[in-house]
Amino acid sequence: MGNIQADSSVIVRSPLGGLAFQVVSGALSEIRYIDGPLREAPARSEFEHAVAAQLGRYFADPGPGFDLPLSLQGSAFQQRVWQRLQQIPLGTVCTYGALAGEFGTSPRAIGNACRANPVPIVVPCHRVVAVHGWGGYAGAKGGKKLAAKRWLLRHEGVPERA
Repeated sequence: MGNIQADSSVIVRSPLGGLAFQVVSGALSEIRYIDGPLREAPARSEFEHAVAAQLGRYFADPGPGFDLPLSLQGSAFQQRVWQRLQQIPLGTVCTYGALAGEFGTSPRAIGNACRANPVPIVVPCHRVVAVHGWGGYAGAKGGKKLAAKRWLLRHEGVPERA
């Protein structure tokens, strides 16, 4: 989300590697996975500390979930999909096809909205899977990103998929 002017950016460690998050006007606006060497950028504001604490709590125990104000930039369709993703219960998954049926669109459109999700983990696009297998994650069908999706789902208690 390069065109958003962030109030600040914070980089924290996670079991998936570095995560950078941005805050805009007191709301979480972006989370990115960091590739390469990690140099932490500590939280400065009370809200940044709250975001870092909730991410840390999630990685220790996903049960409590997240309670953070969000500032998400996207189309009206993407906004509706992201709101729906937040309703998928912890420990469960929904298929791209099932969501497409709810929205009267194609599984590809749902996948594109998931790929555009600016705050993965908090808006759980990882809980959307293919009918057979995992599907993709953050625009990738393999590698580190798909491994992160599988880790997140296992962490939440979702059994392996064929």
